[in-house]
Amino acid sequence: MGDAKNDDLRVGFDSRLKLKFCGSKVTSDAGLLAYRELDEALGLTEIGADLLTDLRLGSNKQHLFVPLLRQSIYCRLAGYEDVNDAERLCVDPAMRHVVGGRASQPEKQAASSSEVGRFETETLSQRYNLTALMNLSGQWIDQVHRRRPLKELSFSARSLRSPRSSAEG
Repeated sequence: MGDAKNDDLRVGFDSRLKLKFCGSKVTSDAGLLAYRELDEALGLTEIGADLLTDLRLGSNKQHLFVPLLRQSIYCRLAGYEDVNDAERLCVDPAMRHVVGGRASQPEKQAASSSEVGRFETETLSQRYNLTALMNLSGQWIDQVHRRRPLKELSFSARSLRSPRSSAEG
């Protein structure tokens, strides 16, 4: 049987991006496109950028704050625990598109291991930014609730037990 003819799929955050199913050109991180689409719809990384302070000085910044923040977040979502994988990921087509900014331009790439490492250790690890990062998940939950208010909240009897009674039972 031959391949079925289907129209290309597109994502809302970057209309230049076409999703095709070709066995010879594969990225293991295409699932990040769904996260990026949700991020775009809810403005989650922009909330992070509003709460965090960009402490980088000078005008010779290769990557803007929001794309660096996205790269840091999406690498963790994809299961990469540290910046060592950024060297390979900076040229990965899915990562380049979800990061956005200059990384999504032809012949460009996302931030390298050293760039992401400096961003995380020199910018995100500052006291003010660490506090903002601790509050960020709550801000994101609030944003989701503003878009779709919570109608009810259910608890199971098991979730209401204390940790001690759960361990004993």
